[in-house]
Amino acid sequence: MERTLKPSARSHALRIRAYAKVNLGLEVLGVRKDGYHELRSLFQTIDLHDDIVIRLRPRGLEVRCDHPDVPQDGRNLALRAALELQRHARIERGAEIAIAKRIPVGGGLGGGSSDAAAVLMALDRLWGVGLGRAGLHELARRLGADVPFFLVGGTALGLARGDEVYPLRRQVRGHVVVVDPGRPISTAAVFARMDRSLTARENSNKIFRFVSSDLEGFRAFPILANDLEKAALEEAPELAAQVERIRGILIREGAALASLSGSGSSFFGLYDDARRARGAQSALIAAGFIVLRARTVSLDQYRRFWVRSLGAWRGARGSNQSRSRHHGDHGRQGHPGRGRKAEGLRVHRV
Repeated sequence: MERTLKPSARSHALRIRAYAKVNLGLEVLGVRKDGYHELRSLFQTIDLHDDIVIRLRPRGLEVRCDHPDVPQDGRNLALRAALELQRHARIERGAEIAIAKRIPVGGGLGGGSSDAAAVLMALDRLWGVGLGRAGLHELARRLGADVPFFLVGGTALGLARGDEVYPLRRQVRGHVVVVDPGRPISTAAVFARMDRSLTARENSNKIFRFVSSDLEGFRAFPILANDLEKAALEEAPELAAQVERIRGILIREGAALASLSGSGSSFFGLYDDARRARGAQSALIAAGFIVLRARTVSLDQYRRFWVRSLGAWRGARGSNQSRSRHHGDHGRQGHPGRGRKAEGLRVHRV
């Protein structure tokens, strides 16, 4: 199947982006009474993204994807999102959803969850349901713990299952180097391993300490960690040596933070300027790794992207709504901040 999935020329289409995330920090505090895990997560949107094309049709739902590891049936989270909204709104209108994957599959970058949230927001508009972000939150929670974050975006704190999302007053701006080991890891399997040695620890406060530091520069980043890293590497022991090499290169090149994202397998470094990020990318490529470079996306940038995207449908009726491009020769993608220079790991007020 070709890389870019295009809708039929006879129909109007909405083209949107589904942005990835990294977990700047992730704490597993214990198992809840409902069987889920009590988490504290520090989410960060980055401008690595999937491309989604949605075309309305009178009835029926269909999803297509250009990645062989992404299901195209009822297991697909984007399709499930459309079904949830359809049932909730009690409407019969349908849609065709085409997904071009750029976010590594099974890498802890939230690609499936982001696709689902993007479909919820887009179809809420296209079908005229009118729930808005707040109204979509409960539907998002049913789909998965990370989905509600992608209704919000930017730098945010996730509590409970990770599905109670609170945007931070200050937003991180920096450059991110993502390494894709090419070995998906099952989130369920990682949490199962974590449970074998998990003890309740409600007093863990690294993320709260970080947030309380008001994100002053990048001095506070070293206190952050991902509690799932040990279990993830036990689940995929062949990655352990790779991760140590990756971490060593990222830190040597000046990363303020080097960590696994989510339950893995993607590993990332956060940098205060593009030069250091490019240096890390080059060093990792020379070492034989698959590397992507991105920038952080703030809450304001994320909101503006969705205003423009959904406004384009109203004004342009499906023609040329998308300005999504794959920019540059270093794995960079289009950024919702319209290319504004973002040198330095900075924090910005919402």
